[in-house]
Amino acid sequence: MLSLALVFTACAANAAPLSLNAALATAEQNSPELTANSAQIDAAQSASIPAGSLPNPKIYAALDNFPVTGSEAGQLNRDNMTMSKIGIMQDIPNADKRRAQVDVSTAKVEVAQAQRPIALLKLRENTAIAWFNRYYLEHKIALFDSLLSENKLLAQTVHAQIASGRSQIADAVLPQQEAAQLEDQRDDLNRDLNKAKSALRRFLGVQSGSNLDQSSDQMLTQDAPELPINADQLHQHLHHHPELQAFAAESQLADAKVTEARSLKKSDMSVEFGYYHRAPQFGDMIGVQLTYELPIFTSHRVDPLIAAAMSEQANIDAQREVMLRNHTNMLENDLADYAALNRQLERANSTELPLAQQKVSLQLASYQAGKVDLSMVLTARRELIDQRIKIISLQNMRAVTAAQLYYAYGGGSDNGTAENQPVGSEQAAAVQTSSLKGVNIK
Repeated sequence: MLSLALVFTACAANAAPLSLNAALATAEQNSPELTANSAQIDAAQSASIPAGSLPNPKIYAALDNFPVTGSEAGQLNRDNMTMSKIGIMQDIPNADKRRAQVDVSTAKVEVAQAQRPIALLKLRENTAIAWFNRYYLEHKIALFDSLLSENKLLAQTVHAQIASGRSQIADAVLPQQEAAQLEDQRDDLNRDLNKAKSALRRFLGVQSGSNLDQSSDQMLTQDAPELPINADQLHQHLHHHPELQAFAAESQLADAKVTEARSLKKSDMSVEFGYYHRAPQFGDMIGVQLTYELPIFTSHRVDPLIAAAMSEQANIDAQREVMLRNHTNMLENDLADYAALNRQLERANSTELPLAQQKVSLQLASYQAGKVDLSMVLTARRELIDQRIKIISLQNMRAVTAAQLYYAYGGGSDNGTAENQPVGSEQAAAVQTSSLKGVNIK
């Protein structure tokens, strides 16, 4: 009984519809891009630990003043200047250089950390787009299933018309030709759906044929979420785009490199302590030595490095301005597309679809009365089919545009789990359901 209960629980879990939030959470858990970024952050943090530390000390051993000519040649204990020595030496970079090394390593960590929101933004945006593309393709295929059922009713009507003598016998093949064309379109949609499933599977982190493949192709939720889009809020949030925020860390790194280059104008020093061993009759000695670097010719050795670091800083500022202008343009374009899609979708649902449905009804009534040919009915019906597909395509394009806006400028790229992201209401489901309702030809 326990085994059966576990199997039932596992099956129920696998059968649960895949919501957009669940897809986002799964994508974040299995993202190799985020894993790579975490490794990059860990590497930068580890590399920052020794920053600013003193170099390793050096130990030395030497033989000084060893005679090689004269009566004392080759003797270690005859000349009072002959000595063997051992000692330790420590290089000490100047304080500004060590502080600059710490600042550079800290800035590198922040640069790596600034890349995570960018990777998270792209992951969420791409996952949401893949989810929406699959969702609306599945609804197009469901629409074609209903159209094929309607086509059977149309065939029955045609046979009735032929039997009553109000239609030609050749009209009997037209519904079959229509059904074949619908099957061709459905095959194209099934092909696109397989591609969409593969795209979503890529972000969910499973491969085709694996044990987890079924979970990636599980049924999606019945309702598509509507992401909240507010133009004023998006403009206010524009400067918080992760790609723009990353320039702050880049600028901080450039500042640290300028300070590090300037520190080369200050002297480094080293300290040395040695023990000198001589012959017993002369006695041993110790010695201490301080060495200072002479930073001469800085105009040729250091100033170019400072100028290069400052040029890099100016380059970062200019790149940020370019990025800001690009994102401002993209935001305006996406908002214009979103507004246009909203108007088109409203017009398609409120005006174009009812007119197409009315045209089919009128043409069918005229055909049953023997006033028009069957081709007129099929033409009107084809226009209705195209209108239904157009509505779903508009919904898909609007959802994709909303995902691009929301995750880039609406706060959807902020840190946090996907389950905490506000993914809207169920109002889109009502519009979508109404757009899928067809005219049953009886």
